[in-house]
Amino acid sequence: MTPRFVGVAGLPRAGSTLLCQLLAEHPAIHCEGHSSPLCNALLMMRRFISDDQFMLSQLDVQFEATYAHLKSAMQGFLHGWHGDCGKHVVADKNRAWLHCIEMLLHLDPEARLLVPIRELGQIYGSIESQHQKTILLDFIDHLADFDRFGRADKLFAQDKSIGAPLSSIRAIEELPQTVKNRLYFVKFEDMIADPVDTMVRIYSWLGLPPHTIDPQRITTRPHESDSHYRFKYLHRQQGSISAPGRHEIPPRIQSQIERACGWYYEWFYPKNGPAPQPRTKR
Repeated sequence: MTPRFVGVAGLPRAGSTLLCQLLAEHPAIHCEGHSSPLCNALLMMRRFISDDQFMLSQLDVQFEATYAHLKSAMQGFLHGWHGDCGKHVVADKNRAWLHCIEMLLHLDPEARLLVPIRELGQIYGSIESQHQKTILLDFIDHLADFDRFGRADKLFAQDKSIGAPLSSIRAIEELPQTVKNRLYFVKFEDMIADPVDTMVRIYSWLGLPPHTIDPQRITTRPHESDSHYRFKYLHRQQGSISAPGRHEIPPRIQSQIERACGWYYEWFYPKNGPAPQPRTKR
C-alpha cells in the first residue's frame, strides 16, 4: 500500500508542531512530527542531476525516456521515504513544501498541503519573547545585535524565518486554480479556540473517516531538535491544548507589519468581516 501524501508547510510559530500532533491522533495517519529531510533531498536531487554530464548526454539523444527515468526515480524516492508506515495517509512536515508545491504535484498529482498560519504580529511576538528568555544565545542568522524594530524588520526579509515562508504564501496568487485546490490553510487561532471542529474539517478535506480528538489528552512524542535554531523556535509538545498568552507588540512594529503585509491581512485577517482569500479550498 502506497500511502497518500500530505505535506505540512507554513509560517513559524503558527502551530505546525501542534497540527502534526493532532494529525497523528487519527488512526489512518502516519505523522512523525519532526521537520523532515525528504523535501530537501528531492530539491538536492534535482539540482545535482541537472548538472550531471551523463544525464545531460542522455537527454540530448533520448529526452522522453530519460526524463521518464528521472520522474520514476524521484516518485519512488518520495513514496519510498514513508513506504513502510502501514497507514493510509502520511503527513510530512517541511516548510519548503509550499515553495516547491508544483514540483510535488508533478511527482504526485494527488498530494495535498496543509499550511498553518497565524496573525503576523503574534508570530513576531512569540519569537521575540523566546529571544528575551535566551538572550545570551544569538540567532542562527545572527539577529541578536539588532534592536527590536531592526530585528522585526530582518525577520520579515525574504530570506529569513518569517519572510521566506510568507513569500511562498504570497506566490500562491500566481498559481493555477488546480494547484490552489490542493492547499488548505489552518489558522493557529482556530486550532486553539476549537480544535475538535478544526480537525473534523481537516480530516474530511483529506478524505478520511471521522475521528474525534480529546483536546485535553493528546499523545506526546519526542520533539525535534531546538539547538539547530538556538532555542529561538521551540517545538515542545504538550499533552493538552491551552490558549497561549497574548504578546504585547510595540505599536510601531505592529503598524509596520500590517502596512508591509497588507495583502496577508486582506486574505486571512480582514478587520471588517470575511474577505475573499486567494481562492484556495479551506
